Amino acid sequence: MNVRPITGASAGTGRRPGRGGRRGSTGALALVSGTLLLAVTACGGGDSDVNGAGTGKDAGAAAESKQSQAVLSVAPKDGSTSVDTSGALKVGVSKGTLTQVVVKDAKDAEIAGKISGGTWTPSTHLAASTKYTVHAVAKDAEGRQAAQDSSFTTLTPKNTFIGNFTPEDGSTVGVGMPFSVNFTRGITHPEAVEKAIEVKTEPAVDVEGHWFGNDRLDFRPEQYWKSGTKVTVKLSLDGVEGRPGVYGKQSKTISFTIGRNQVSVVDAKKHTMKVTQDGKTVKTLPVTTGKPGYDTWNGRMVISEKLSVTRMNGETVGYGGEYDIKDVPHAIRLTTSGTFAHGNYWGGDAFGNYNSSHGCIGLRDVRGGGDSSTPAAWFFNHSMIGDVVEVENAHEKTVAPDNGFNGWNMSWEKWKS
Repeated sequence: MNVRPITGASAGTGRRPGRGGRRGSTGALALVSGTLLLAVTACGGGDSDVNGAGTGKDAGAAAESKQSQAVLSVAPKDGSTSVDTSGALKVGVSKGTLTQVVVKDAKDAEIAGKISGGTWTPSTHLAASTKYTVHAVAKDAEGRQAAQDSSFTTLTPKNTFIGNFTPEDGSTVGVGMPFSVNFTRGITHPEAVEKAIEVKTEPAVDVEGHWFGNDRLDFRPEQYWKSGTKVTVKLSLDGVEGRPGVYGKQSKTISFTIGRNQVSVVDAKKHTMKVTQDGKTVKTLPVTTGKPGYDTWNGRMVISEKLSVTRMNGETVGYGGEYDIKDVPHAIRLTTSGTFAHGNYWGGDAFGNYNSSHGCIGLRDVRGGGDSSTPAAWFFNHSMIGDVVEVENAHEKTVAPDNGFNGWNMSWEKWKS
């Protein structure tokens, strides 16, 4: 069959042919191009844009494939208030690994913590009445990161406690001086409180704490401190729950230095006091100690107080009205119960010869203590808080470790237990 080519108006377009007869051939190309465009559209699906990029479900899947699968969790929730200072803060992750947790207080100080089993917890308690910020980062198995930020505020306690401590900040003390803290409330959570007290020394030495009852905590090394040791104590009690509903409100750093080594040995049988400094005997003084029935304690006692003059009344230590001396000179306290090494102007010839006191260590002195050449004045002027007086050969048991700062009478093993 013979077929004539369709041209011009015979093409059925309803239009007049343009010049050169080209309108018809352009229409044919448009038809072919339209057919190709339809085919491409059919292959790409109905959710592609003109550039071929995915939209709709395909776009969501693509975006999801680029996001980290790690899911972070931070407790307490963002914006929480009255948060407990211990046990409440935790950062965890599922389907991933924690790579960074930064917790800071309002002063931009960072809180130390550790990651264990996929959970970060702080290494210490938090302060009370404080706002904290949390920034956490984790990554999934593909290395893709996820992050979360939040903040919270800790509780404001209704009941609080502090620790009264000795020695004082900036002081120089003898080799027997422990760092002792007396708390204003009885402590029933001793581990939490002890953990909040950090003791550092230079040179380094192992220092351990020991509780006497529930309101006193002393720290010391195994042996007397080494002369020249610098001790720094950080009391981070703010926010520590010392007993149910009672929180510490103290944050303080204390530093003190250990002076020369002075240890004085009193022989109750020989009636002498041998004063040593840095291991060398510098003076031997005649003394009188407790008479029979009033014997002086044996053991190691630490000087805790120095008084140029004081009153000593037997009624204050259970001896009724046996004595009341209003002007005892050069008094050095050795126990809380009332043992002193002190000047004695009324003892006659007892010094170096026999024991005549009610338990104290007496040294010859003058009334008013104005003579600097007397044994009592010399010992007073050459002693400092923290020096040690060791008593031997007395007819009495060893002084109790908590009767003054006398924990040296306890073995190291028992001290640490």
